[in-house]
Amino acid sequence: MGVAGPFGDEAARAVAREQMALSTASDQLGAIAESARPMARDDSLTVASREDGPEALIEPSPSRSLSLAAIDALPPASGDEQWQCLAQAIYFESRGEPLAGQVAVAEVVLNRTSSRSFPGTICGVVHQGVGSGRGCQFSYACDGLPDVMKSALARERSEKLARLMIDGQPRTISGGATYFHVRSIRPDWSRRFTRTVTIGQHMFYRPATQVAGG
Repeated sequence: MGVAGPFGDEAARAVAREQMALSTASDQLGAIAESARPMARDDSLTVASREDGPEALIEPSPSRSLSLAAIDALPPASGDEQWQCLAQAIYFESRGEPLAGQVAVAEVVLNRTSSRSFPGTICGVVHQGVGSGRGCQFSYACDGLPDVMKSALARERSEKLARLMIDGQPRTISGGATYFHVRSIRPDWSRRFTRTVTIGQHMFYRPATQVAGG
């Protein structure tokens, strides 16, 4: 038997709202499963871990035009030594992170090249401290393991993202960050800086007097 009158209409609307909520939740769970990737490397200065593990949080969208689907649709990327250094940094530091987290890591590298406090090239930034005996800014560069990007899909995405970032993709995710670390640690330097954003397993920071942007 059908339900008539205003109470019947209200009941129908309530059922429709519940169905919409269930559909939205299903879509979100599907998106989370699709974006799951191996974990990145782990370190006390930035981040580093060659161990694989589950992705932590829902991916915030880096921009309306940048998505995993859009990146996968791009042709294979290529470039010079600086491009390769950025691709490796993205891969080893953040391949297990949401896309926004990978973009933010790339922004940290590029933000450092724009700062007088760091080397002026991408390779100089990611290799800072190598051979110094005082530790590296990006630990994958001197952890003693071969820097081989074994996952073909993650490597291709890192290379494409590195190409996009070098070619001028807006740096709007990290809030001008020049540092980051994994959520499971709290290095002493983090107390001196301003936290800009937390994405996945990473917390991002910039000097307190630095103006966000890039």
